[in-house]
Amino acid sequence: MNFIQTRGVDSAKSEKVTFSEAILSPIASFGGLYVPESLPDLGEEFLNKHLNSSYKELAKDMLSRFEIDIDSAVIDEALQLYDKFDDASNPVPVVKVKENLYISELYHGPTRAFKDMALQPFGVVLSSIAQRLNQNYLILAATSGDTGPAALETFKNRKNIKVACLYPDGGTSDVQRLQMVTEDAANLKVIGINGVFDDAQNALKRLLASESFKKALHEKDTKLSAANSVNFGRIIFQIIYHIHSYLELVRQDAISMGEKVYLNVPSGNFGNALGGYYAWKMGLPVEKIIISSNENNVLTRLIRDGKYDLRDSKVIGTTSPAMDILKSSNVERVLYDLFGEARTKELMESLETEHMYELNAVELKKLREYFDADFCIGAEGKKYIKETFENYNYLMDPHTATCMKSYETCSKPEIKTIAYSTAEWTKFSPVIANALTGEVDTKDIKALESISQVAHLEIPAMIKELFTKEIAQKTVIEKENIEEEILKFL
Repeated sequence: MNFIQTRGVDSAKSEKVTFSEAILSPIASFGGLYVPESLPDLGEEFLNKHLNSSYKELAKDMLSRFEIDIDSAVIDEALQLYDKFDDASNPVPVVKVKENLYISELYHGPTRAFKDMALQPFGVVLSSIAQRLNQNYLILAATSGDTGPAALETFKNRKNIKVACLYPDGGTSDVQRLQMVTEDAANLKVIGINGVFDDAQNALKRLLASESFKKALHEKDTKLSAANSVNFGRIIFQIIYHIHSYLELVRQDAISMGEKVYLNVPSGNFGNALGGYYAWKMGLPVEKIIISSNENNVLTRLIRDGKYDLRDSKVIGTTSPAMDILKSSNVERVLYDLFGEARTKELMESLETEHMYELNAVELKKLREYFDADFCIGAEGKKYIKETFENYNYLMDPHTATCMKSYETCSKPEIKTIAYSTAEWTKFSPVIANALTGEVDTKDIKALESISQVAHLEIPAMIKELFTKEIAQKTVIEKENIEEEILKFL
C-alpha cells in the first residue's frame, strides 16, 4: 500500500511513498501529513475470523491487510513486546463499569499509559528499517506527558537511533517527569522547555520541515524522524485496539456481532480518536465517536460549531495535563478524508496564518455524522473519579474521567459505550487522592501511598522505584534554544 499527502504534492516530494518512507520522514508536502491511499475493507468476515484470536494474531492480520513493506519477522518481533504487558494473553482488558459502559484499559504496558500500545512495536519497526538501510536516525518526540516516557522506553539502547524528547517543564505530572528525567541511556536526550506542549510540538514540526536543520544533521551523518502521532507508524498500531475492544464486548456477550457501539475517547492530539475513525471506515460497527476534552475544549467547539479558533486562546493548565493541547495534529487527517487535499490545505494554512478556520454548514454536517463532543472541567472530573470509585469500585485517572460526562451528555443509553482509559491511576495520583480523600498539595509519592491504602491497590514496582532513581536528564531551556541544544547533544 502506498501513502499519499493531506495537502497535495510539492516539487520536492514524491506523489506516493511506501510505509517505510512515510514513517522515516513523516512530514509531507506543504507541512502536511501522510495518509493511506486507501483503507483495507475488513468488515464482519474479518471480525468473525478473529473472535477467538489473541491480540497479536489480530494485530498481525490487520497489519497484513495494509500490505506495509516491513518484513514479517520484524512485525513478529515488534508484536512480541505485548507479551511484556501485565497479562500477555490480554494486554488490553475491557472492563464493565456500569450498565452499557465499558472501559478499554490501554495502560498495562511499561510506562503505564496508552502510548505504549503504539510506541512499543513502533520502536522495533523504525530501528529495524534504520539498520537495514545502514542509516542513523534522530527521533524527535514532543510530549504532554505520555508520549515522552513511552518513546524513551522503546528506543533506549536501540541501534542506529538517538532520541531528543521535548516536554513542557512544570506541565506534566511528577511521575511522568521522573519517567523521562531518570532515563540514562546514552542515545537519549530529554529537554524541558519553558513553555507549553504546543510550543514543543510546534518546534518539532518546524524542525521536521527545516532544510537547514536537516543539512546540519546530514553533516553529522544523521537523518530525521518523529515519534509523535504525526507519524503514521504510531497511528497504524492505534487502530488495532479499537477492533480488539469491540471483539471483547462480543466475547463478553455484551453485544452481538454487527451491533453498533460508541467509542468515547479522551482527546488531546487526536491520534487515539483517529485510530477509531479509521477502524470505523474499515468496517467496525460504530454509532459515533465521542470526543471528550477538558477546559482546553477546542475540539468540542470544532465538532459542535465547526470553528477551530485559537485567536484568543491560551493553553489552560488542568488536572488532565496530557490533554492540555490546542493544536491537535491528527484532525488534519480527518479533514483530508472528508474534504480532500485542496480544502485541507486551505484550512490548515488558515490555521497557521490566521490562527483559525471555519467549516461551512455542509462540512460541519458531514463531520458530525462521525463525531460528537463535550468537555469536562477539573472539578467535574474529580467528582466522577470519586463517584465511580465509591459506587462501582472502579478507579480511573483524570483523563478517563472526562469520558464520564460525555457518556452522560452525548450517548443514547440503549447503545453500549467503549470508553478508553489512557493512563493508570499512578500517573496522576495527587489529583486522584484529592478526589477520593480531599487531601491537597500532596506530593506524588504520598498520594500514591494514600490511594494504595484507600483503594487496596499495589503501587507497581516500576512506578515506586522512580522516586529513588538518580536524575540523569537535567536540561531545561527556553524554547528558542531547542535546535541548538539538540545539535549539541548529537
